[in-house]
Amino acid sequence: MKEEIRRSIRDDKKILGIAAGIIFATVAFVVTSCFLLFFHNSQLTALQVRSSAILVFLNVILITFLFVVIYAGTRYFTVIRPLRRIDQVLEKVSSGDFSEKIDETSIIGNFRPVARKLNRMIGELESSAVMKTDFVSNISHELKTPLAAMQNYGSLLKSPGLPENERIEYAEGVVNASRRMSELITNILRLNRLENHQLYAKREQFNLAEQLGECVLGYENVWEEKNIDLQIDMDEDVTICSDPELLSLIWNNLLSNAFKFTEPGGIVSVSLSANEKTASVRVADTGCGIDAETGKHIFEKFYQGDTSHATQGNGLGLALVSRVINIVEGEISVDSEPGKGTSFTVTIPRNIEGQEEEHGK
Repeated sequence: MKEEIRRSIRDDKKILGIAAGIIFATVAFVVTSCFLLFFHNSQLTALQVRSSAILVFLNVILITFLFVVIYAGTRYFTVIRPLRRIDQVLEKVSSGDFSEKIDETSIIGNFRPVARKLNRMIGELESSAVMKTDFVSNISHELKTPLAAMQNYGSLLKSPGLPENERIEYAEGVVNASRRMSELITNILRLNRLENHQLYAKREQFNLAEQLGECVLGYENVWEEKNIDLQIDMDEDVTICSDPELLSLIWNNLLSNAFKFTEPGGIVSVSLSANEKTASVRVADTGCGIDAETGKHIFEKFYQGDTSHATQGNGLGLALVSRVINIVEGEISVDSEPGKGTSFTVTIPRNIEGQEEEHGK
Protein backbone atom coordinates (compact mmCIF):
# COMPACT_ATOMS: atom_id res chain seq x y z
CA MET A 1 0.00 0.00 0.00
CA LYS A 2 2.86 2.40 0.78
CA GLU A 3 4.43 1.79 -2.63
CA GLU A 4 1.08 2.43 -4.27
CA ILE A 5 0.79 5.79 -2.48
CA ARG A 6 4.31 6.79 -3.58
CA ARG A 7 3.51 5.78 -7.14
CA SER A 8 0.32 7.83 -6.92
CA ILE A 9 2.30 10.89 -5.80
CA ARG A 10 4.75 10.49 -8.69
CA ASP A 11 1.88 10.05 -11.13
CA ASP A 12 0.22 13.15 -9.72
CA LYS A 13 3.31 15.22 -10.52
CA LYS A 14 3.19 13.96 -14.10
CA ILE A 15 -0.50 14.82 -14.22
CA LEU A 16 0.33 18.34 -13.01
CA GLY A 17 2.85 18.81 -15.86
CA ILE A 18 0.41 17.49 -18.46
CA ALA A 19 -2.36 19.69 -17.03
CA ALA A 20 -0.10 22.76 -17.23
CA GLY A 21 0.57 22.06 -20.91
CA ILE A 22 -3.11 21.54 -21.67
CA ILE A 23 -4.07 24.71 -19.81
CA PHE A 24 -1.41 26.71 -21.68
CA ALA A 25 -2.52 25.39 -25.07
CA THR A 26 -6.19 26.01 -24.29
CA VAL A 27 -5.65 29.53 -23.01
CA ALA A 28 -3.33 30.34 -25.92
CA PHE A 29 -5.89 29.09 -28.43
CA VAL A 30 -8.79 30.96 -26.84
CA VAL A 31 -6.93 34.25 -26.35
CA THR A 32 -5.31 34.13 -29.80
CA SER A 33 -8.65 33.41 -31.46
CA CYS A 34 -10.22 36.35 -29.66
CA PHE A 35 -7.28 38.53 -30.63
CA LEU A 36 -7.57 37.62 -34.31
CA LEU A 37 -11.33 38.09 -34.36
CA PHE A 38 -11.08 41.45 -32.62
CA PHE A 39 -8.37 42.85 -34.86
CA HIS A 40 -9.53 41.20 -38.10
CA ASN A 41 -11.18 44.30 -39.52
CA SER A 42 -9.10 46.84 -37.64
CA GLN A 43 -6.78 49.17 -39.48
CA LEU A 44 -3.56 48.60 -37.56
CA THR A 45 0.01 48.95 -38.62
CA ALA A 46 2.36 45.99 -38.50
CA LEU A 47 4.18 47.54 -35.56
CA GLN A 48 0.93 47.86 -33.59
CA VAL A 49 0.01 44.25 -34.40
CA ARG A 50 3.43 43.05 -33.18
CA SER A 51 3.07 45.05 -29.95
CA SER A 52 -0.44 43.70 -29.39
CA ALA A 53 0.72 40.14 -30.11
CA ILE A 54 3.42 40.44 -27.45
CA LEU A 55 0.84 41.68 -24.94
CA VAL A 56 -1.51 38.83 -25.89
CA PHE A 57 1.30 36.31 -25.42
CA LEU A 58 2.19 37.76 -22.02
CA ASN A 59 -1.50 37.63 -21.05
CA VAL A 60 -1.60 34.00 -22.13
CA ILE A 61 1.43 33.25 -19.95
CA LEU A 62 -0.07 35.12 -16.99
CA ILE A 63 -3.51 33.47 -17.27
CA THR A 64 -1.91 30.06 -17.72
CA PHE A 65 0.28 30.62 -14.67
CA LEU A 66 -2.74 31.62 -12.57
CA PHE A 67 -4.74 28.58 -13.69
CA VAL A 68 -1.79 26.24 -13.05
CA VAL A 69 -1.25 27.72 -9.60
CA ILE A 70 -4.93 27.30 -8.73
CA TYR A 71 -4.98 23.75 -10.10
CA ALA A 72 -1.70 22.80 -8.41
CA GLY A 73 -2.82 24.27 -5.07
CA THR A 74 -6.11 22.40 -5.25
CA ARG A 75 -4.36 19.14 -6.14
CA TYR A 76 -1.77 19.63 -3.41
CA PHE A 77 -4.22 20.26 -0.58
CA THR A 78 -6.82 17.70 -1.68
CA VAL A 79 -4.59 14.89 -3.01
CA ILE A 80 -0.83 15.18 -2.63
CA ARG A 81 -0.61 16.37 0.98
CA PRO A 82 -3.17 13.85 2.31
CA LEU A 83 -1.37 11.04 0.45
CA ARG A 84 2.00 12.09 1.85
CA ARG A 85 0.58 12.23 5.37
CA ILE A 86 -1.03 8.83 4.95
CA ASP A 87 2.26 7.47 3.61
CA GLN A 88 4.17 8.81 6.64
CA VAL A 89 1.74 7.24 9.09
CA LEU A 90 1.69 3.91 7.25
CA GLU A 91 5.49 3.87 7.27
CA LYS A 92 5.42 4.06 11.06
CA VAL A 93 2.64 1.50 11.33
CA SER A 94 4.62 -0.95 9.19
CA SER A 95 7.52 -0.64 11.64
CA GLY A 96 5.25 -1.39 14.60
CA ASP A 97 4.71 2.18 15.82
CA PHE A 98 0.98 2.76 16.37
CA SER A 99 1.33 5.99 18.34
CA GLU A 100 0.78 8.41 15.48
CA LYS A 101 -2.61 9.16 13.95
CA ILE A 102 -3.79 11.30 11.04
CA ASP A 103 -5.32 14.67 11.90
CA GLU A 104 -8.66 14.29 10.16
CA THR A 105 -9.45 18.02 10.41
CA SER A 106 -6.41 18.83 8.25
CA ILE A 107 -7.57 16.51 5.46
CA ILE A 108 -9.64 18.20 2.73
CA GLY A 109 -11.73 16.37 0.19
CA ASN A 110 -12.41 12.69 -0.39
CA PHE A 111 -9.47 11.48 1.69
CA ARG A 112 -11.07 12.45 5.00
CA PRO A 113 -13.15 9.22 5.20
CA VAL A 114 -9.98 7.29 4.29
CA ALA A 115 -8.09 9.02 7.13
CA ARG A 116 -10.93 8.23 9.55
CA LYS A 117 -10.88 4.55 8.63
CA LEU A 118 -7.09 4.41 8.84
CA ASN A 119 -7.15 5.94 12.32
CA ARG A 120 -9.70 3.35 13.38
CA MET A 121 -7.55 0.59 11.91
CA ILE A 122 -4.44 1.90 13.68
CA GLY A 123 -6.34 2.04 16.97
CA GLU A 124 -7.47 -1.56 16.55
CA LEU A 125 -3.94 -2.67 15.64
CA GLU A 126 -2.58 -0.89 18.71
CA SER A 127 -5.15 -2.59 20.94
CA SER A 128 -4.40 -5.95 19.35
CA ALA A 129 -0.66 -5.47 19.87
CA VAL A 130 -1.16 -4.60 23.54
CA MET A 131 -3.54 -7.53 24.03
CA LYS A 132 -1.12 -9.88 22.28
CA THR A 133 1.74 -8.78 24.52
CA ASP A 134 -0.38 -9.15 27.65
CA PHE A 135 -1.75 -12.47 26.44
CA VAL A 136 1.72 -13.94 25.83
CA SER A 137 2.91 -12.60 29.19
CA ASN A 138 -0.07 -14.09 31.00
CA ILE A 139 0.24 -17.44 29.24
CA SER A 140 3.93 -17.61 30.13
CA HIS A 141 3.13 -16.88 33.75
CA GLU A 142 0.28 -19.38 33.90
CA LEU A 143 2.34 -22.15 32.28
CA LYS A 144 5.31 -21.60 34.58
CA THR A 145 3.26 -22.44 37.69
CA PRO A 146 2.23 -26.02 36.77
CA LEU A 147 5.60 -26.63 35.12
CA ALA A 148 7.41 -25.62 38.30
CA ALA A 149 5.10 -27.89 40.33
CA MET A 150 5.77 -30.83 37.99
CA GLN A 151 9.53 -30.25 38.20
CA ASN A 152 9.45 -30.06 41.99
CA TYR A 153 7.34 -33.20 42.38
CA GLY A 154 9.48 -34.97 39.78
CA SER A 155 12.64 -34.13 41.75
CA LEU A 156 11.03 -35.39 44.94
CA LEU A 157 10.03 -38.64 43.25
CA LYS A 158 13.70 -39.34 42.49
CA SER A 159 14.55 -39.32 46.19
CA PRO A 160 15.90 -42.73 47.30
CA GLY A 161 13.93 -44.68 49.91
CA LEU A 162 10.78 -42.61 49.38
CA PRO A 163 7.82 -43.97 51.41
CA GLU A 164 4.91 -45.30 49.39
CA ASN A 165 2.42 -42.73 50.70
CA GLU A 166 4.71 -39.83 49.77
CA ARG A 167 5.41 -41.34 46.36
CA ILE A 168 1.66 -41.49 45.70
CA GLU A 169 1.20 -37.93 46.97
CA TYR A 170 3.95 -36.57 44.70
CA ALA A 171 2.66 -38.53 41.73
CA GLU A 172 -0.80 -37.05 42.29
CA GLY A 173 0.82 -33.62 42.39
CA VAL A 174 2.38 -34.24 38.96
CA VAL A 175 -0.95 -35.48 37.59
CA ASN A 176 -2.84 -32.47 38.99
CA ALA A 177 -0.29 -30.01 37.60
CA SER A 178 -0.36 -31.65 34.16
CA ARG A 179 -4.18 -31.66 34.23
CA ARG A 180 -4.19 -27.95 35.04
CA MET A 181 -1.80 -27.27 32.16
CA SER A 182 -3.99 -29.32 29.82
CA GLU A 183 -7.11 -27.40 30.91
CA LEU A 184 -5.29 -24.10 30.42
CA ILE A 185 -4.22 -24.97 26.88
CA THR A 186 -7.70 -26.29 26.06
CA ASN A 187 -9.35 -23.10 27.32
CA ILE A 188 -6.87 -20.95 25.41
CA LEU A 189 -7.66 -22.81 22.19
CA ARG A 190 -11.40 -22.56 22.84
CA LEU A 191 -11.22 -18.86 23.57
CA ASN A 192 -9.07 -18.26 20.50
CA ARG A 193 -11.59 -20.06 18.28
CA LEU A 194 -14.46 -18.12 19.85
CA GLU A 195 -12.77 -14.75 19.44
CA ASN A 196 -11.79 -15.51 15.84
CA HIS A 197 -15.36 -16.54 15.02
CA GLN A 198 -14.35 -20.12 14.27
CA LEU A 199 -17.14 -21.49 16.46
CA TYR A 200 -20.76 -20.81 15.64
CA ALA A 201 -23.95 -21.76 17.43
CA LYS A 202 -25.20 -25.10 16.09
CA ARG A 203 -28.75 -24.67 17.28
CA GLU A 204 -30.90 -27.64 18.18
CA GLN A 205 -33.82 -28.27 20.51
CA PHE A 206 -33.02 -29.89 23.84
CA ASN A 207 -34.19 -29.96 27.45
CA LEU A 208 -32.26 -27.34 29.39
CA ALA A 209 -33.31 -28.77 32.78
CA GLU A 210 -31.81 -32.14 31.88
CA GLN A 211 -28.56 -30.54 30.71
CA LEU A 212 -28.25 -28.52 33.93
CA GLY A 213 -28.92 -31.64 35.99
CA GLU A 214 -26.16 -33.54 34.19
CA CYS A 215 -23.71 -30.67 34.72
CA VAL A 216 -24.56 -30.48 38.44
CA LEU A 217 -24.08 -34.25 38.86
CA GLY A 218 -20.60 -33.87 37.39
CA TYR A 219 -19.59 -32.07 40.61
CA GLU A 220 -21.11 -34.60 43.00
CA ASN A 221 -17.74 -35.61 44.43
CA VAL A 222 -16.86 -31.96 45.05
CA TRP A 223 -19.98 -31.00 46.98
CA GLU A 224 -19.92 -34.24 49.00
CA GLU A 225 -16.25 -33.80 49.89
CA LYS A 226 -16.83 -30.20 51.05
CA ASN A 227 -20.20 -31.04 52.63
CA ILE A 228 -21.89 -28.31 50.59
CA ASP A 229 -25.66 -27.96 50.80
CA LEU A 230 -26.82 -28.12 47.19
CA GLN A 231 -30.22 -26.53 46.58
CA ILE A 232 -32.00 -27.19 43.26
CA ASP A 233 -35.09 -25.36 42.03
CA MET A 234 -35.67 -25.96 38.33
CA ASP A 235 -38.72 -25.90 36.10
CA GLU A 236 -39.13 -29.17 34.25
CA ASP A 237 -39.34 -29.63 30.50
CA VAL A 238 -37.78 -26.28 29.63
CA THR A 239 -37.01 -26.79 25.95
CA ILE A 240 -34.78 -24.29 24.21
CA CYS A 241 -33.28 -23.99 20.76
CA SER A 242 -29.56 -23.29 21.11
CA ASP A 243 -26.12 -24.92 21.06
CA PRO A 244 -25.92 -27.47 23.93
CA GLU A 245 -22.14 -27.80 23.71
CA LEU A 246 -21.53 -24.06 24.05
CA LEU A 247 -24.10 -23.71 26.84
CA SER A 248 -22.47 -26.54 28.78
CA LEU A 249 -19.30 -24.40 28.88
CA ILE A 250 -21.31 -21.69 30.66
CA TRP A 251 -22.89 -24.01 33.26
CA ASN A 252 -19.68 -25.92 34.00
CA ASN A 253 -17.66 -22.75 34.50
CA LEU A 254 -20.28 -21.14 36.74
CA LEU A 255 -20.75 -24.33 38.79
CA SER A 256 -17.00 -24.84 39.06
CA ASN A 257 -16.54 -21.33 40.45
CA ALA A 258 -19.47 -21.72 42.83
CA PHE A 259 -18.10 -24.93 44.37
CA LYS A 260 -14.53 -23.62 44.34
CA PHE A 261 -15.27 -20.41 46.22
CA THR A 262 -17.76 -21.91 48.68
CA GLU A 263 -16.23 -22.96 51.98
CA PRO A 264 -17.02 -26.40 53.46
CA GLY A 265 -20.55 -26.45 54.88
CA GLY A 266 -21.69 -23.61 52.61
CA ILE A 267 -24.62 -23.45 50.19
CA VAL A 268 -24.73 -23.59 46.40
CA SER A 269 -28.09 -23.11 44.68
CA VAL A 270 -29.08 -23.69 41.07
CA SER A 271 -32.41 -22.47 39.71
CA LEU A 272 -34.07 -22.50 36.31
CA SER A 273 -37.14 -20.56 35.28
CA ALA A 274 -38.64 -19.79 31.89
CA ASN A 275 -41.29 -17.83 30.08
CA GLU A 276 -42.44 -18.00 26.47
CA LYS A 277 -39.40 -16.19 25.09
CA THR A 278 -36.48 -16.70 27.49
CA ALA A 279 -34.98 -19.10 30.01
CA SER A 280 -33.08 -17.87 33.07
CA VAL A 281 -30.48 -19.87 34.98
CA ARG A 282 -29.20 -18.64 38.34
CA VAL A 283 -26.12 -20.10 40.04
CA ALA A 284 -25.52 -18.73 43.54
CA ASP A 285 -23.10 -19.52 46.35
CA THR A 286 -22.27 -18.40 49.88
CA GLY A 287 -18.58 -18.02 49.16
CA CYS A 288 -16.16 -15.14 49.57
CA GLY A 289 -18.03 -12.79 47.23
CA ILE A 290 -16.66 -10.17 44.86
CA ASP A 291 -15.87 -6.55 45.65
CA ALA A 292 -16.83 -3.74 43.27
CA GLU A 293 -13.34 -3.31 41.78
CA THR A 294 -12.96 -7.02 41.09
CA GLY A 295 -16.45 -7.09 39.57
CA LYS A 296 -15.29 -4.71 36.82
CA HIS A 297 -12.69 -7.20 35.59
CA ILE A 298 -14.10 -10.69 36.18
CA PHE A 299 -14.81 -11.27 32.47
CA GLU A 300 -11.27 -10.33 31.43
CA LYS A 301 -8.85 -13.02 30.39
CA PHE A 302 -6.50 -14.31 33.11
CA TYR A 303 -8.02 -12.03 35.74
CA GLN A 304 -8.33 -13.70 39.15
CA GLY A 305 -9.68 -11.57 41.96
CA ASP A 306 -9.19 -14.18 44.70
CA THR A 307 -5.54 -15.22 44.48
CA SER A 308 -5.99 -17.72 47.32
CA HIS A 309 -7.74 -20.01 44.81
CA ALA A 310 -5.38 -19.28 41.93
CA THR A 311 -4.03 -22.83 41.85
CA GLN A 312 -7.55 -24.09 41.09
CA GLY A 313 -8.11 -22.04 37.97
CA ASN A 314 -6.48 -20.01 35.20
CA GLY A 315 -8.70 -16.94 34.90
CA LEU A 316 -10.17 -17.94 31.54
CA GLY A 317 -13.48 -19.45 32.66
CA LEU A 318 -15.56 -16.28 32.85
CA ALA A 319 -13.94 -14.90 29.68
CA LEU A 320 -15.21 -18.03 27.92
CA VAL A 321 -18.63 -17.57 29.53
CA SER A 322 -18.87 -13.97 28.33
CA ARG A 323 -17.90 -14.85 24.77
CA VAL A 324 -20.32 -17.80 24.56
CA ILE A 325 -23.18 -15.69 25.89
CA ASN A 326 -22.54 -13.17 23.11
CA ILE A 327 -22.63 -15.96 20.53
CA VAL A 328 -25.95 -17.38 21.76
CA GLU A 329 -27.35 -13.84 22.07
CA GLY A 330 -27.91 -14.07 25.79
CA GLU A 331 -27.24 -11.86 28.80
CA ILE A 332 -25.46 -12.33 32.11
CA SER A 333 -25.69 -10.36 35.34
CA VAL A 334 -23.71 -10.60 38.56
CA ASP A 335 -24.88 -9.87 42.08
CA SER A 336 -22.23 -10.17 44.77
CA GLU A 337 -21.25 -8.93 48.20
CA PRO A 338 -17.89 -9.61 49.84
CA GLY A 339 -18.19 -12.23 52.58
CA LYS A 340 -21.76 -13.18 51.67
CA GLY A 341 -21.54 -14.83 48.27
CA THR A 342 -22.12 -14.36 44.56
CA SER A 343 -24.90 -15.16 42.13
CA PHE A 344 -24.74 -15.25 38.34
CA THR A 345 -27.94 -15.02 36.31
CA VAL A 346 -27.85 -16.06 32.67
CA THR A 347 -30.79 -15.30 30.38
CA ILE A 348 -30.94 -16.89 26.95
CA PRO A 349 -33.63 -16.88 24.25
CA ARG A 350 -35.63 -20.09 24.03
CA ASN A 351 -36.10 -19.80 20.26
CA ILE A 352 -33.55 -17.70 18.41
CA GLU A 353 -35.04 -15.93 15.41
CA GLY A 354 -35.28 -18.04 12.30
CA GLN A 355 -34.85 -21.33 14.10
CA GLU A 356 -38.53 -22.19 14.34
CA GLU A 357 -38.89 -21.89 10.56
CA GLU A 358 -35.79 -24.02 10.12
CA HIS A 359 -37.23 -26.80 12.29
CA GLY A 360 -40.58 -26.53 10.56
CA LYS A 361 -39.09 -27.36 7.17
